[in-house]
Amino acid sequence: MSEKRIWLSSPTMHGEEQLFINEAFDTNWIAPLGKNVTEFENEMAAYVGCKSAAAVTAGTHALHMAVKLAGVGKGDIVLCSDLTFSATVNPVSYEGGVQVFIDSERDTWNMDPEILESAFKKYGSKVKAVIAANLYGTPAKLDEIADICSRYNAVFIEDAAESLSAKYKGRQTGTFGRYNAISFNGNKIITTSGGGMFLSDDEDAVAKVRFYSTQSRDPAPWYQHSEIGYNYRMSNIVAGIGRGQLIHIDEHKNLKTKIYNRYKKAFADLPVEMNPYTSDCEPNFWLSCFTVNRDWAERVTPEKIRLALESENIESRPIWKPMHMQPVFAGRDFVTNGDSVGEDIFARGLCLPSDIKMTEEEQQRVIDIIKGLF
Repeated sequence: MSEKRIWLSSPTMHGEEQLFINEAFDTNWIAPLGKNVTEFENEMAAYVGCKSAAAVTAGTHALHMAVKLAGVGKGDIVLCSDLTFSATVNPVSYEGGVQVFIDSERDTWNMDPEILESAFKKYGSKVKAVIAANLYGTPAKLDEIADICSRYNAVFIEDAAESLSAKYKGRQTGTFGRYNAISFNGNKIITTSGGGMFLSDDEDAVAKVRFYSTQSRDPAPWYQHSEIGYNYRMSNIVAGIGRGQLIHIDEHKNLKTKIYNRYKKAFADLPVEMNPYTSDCEPNFWLSCFTVNRDWAERVTPEKIRLALESENIESRPIWKPMHMQPVFAGRDFVTNGDSVGEDIFARGLCLPSDIKMTEEEQQRVIDIIKGLF
């Protein structure tokens, strides 16, 4: 076993982060808010191409604010991506809403627009919002989903937590919903160690998020609160890390793309398929994944591959377990056209090491181990 571990996706620091952190220390702006927070919001909004942004302590909190602003309340239906991480859908429960899970389509592994439409026909005006995630950095069919939401008068929330820098039809993800969320968790394409951001062209909505995220403190000389608030604001230190990371985002994306393409070329003669994307989108390739073809899936299971890699000190990870299969959501409706696409991808899929510090030689080790199993 190699002593040096090959990670799935770990933080990559460059040095500029420390400069912004030092500035915060030198000016004593350690507490939440300050220049770094304001500038990080402005820089991120400019990069993505939306009017305004609010920096918060987690991508989950950005999604929570989106669900709250969408007016989701007790018993309201929210149509959600099924094949995703639980953070996409948990905020619905925070506000008392009810998740209905929408199966994936094969083209991108994301929410199927046709199934989404059938769910609207089933639930009608009970649907308050739709939350669609861009899985592993691959954009969903965002214009189709947004159009369906518009026709049924539901708020579209784009979960772009995994897809920052990815483009759909030439436009950055994180801009297609009325409200949008991105994540800066430690394994994302850029990180602030933890943190997230709420994005919108609705500047009043962004202002409301900032208000909610600072305990809903009313503009009075004393501490007065007319609404329930949250302690969700990103700190000035953390925002400094983000500003330094943002300088390198396109560099990170290019490295992720090269990793994906090397896997795709190396596995061309194996009975596996890389995570797919359509020709009109440009993923950020946050995680390179594959599925084992059905005729091999019982002989070379994803778990067999994962354990073989782990035995060589290499991290890989199962595909997200679909939300309708999670015990916590037992009893929630799941809308599909037949056999679950998400279940099939989960059963046959694996996330491969996609760390941008991984050398070509180290990636070749990963490739050789996997090839040896076939």
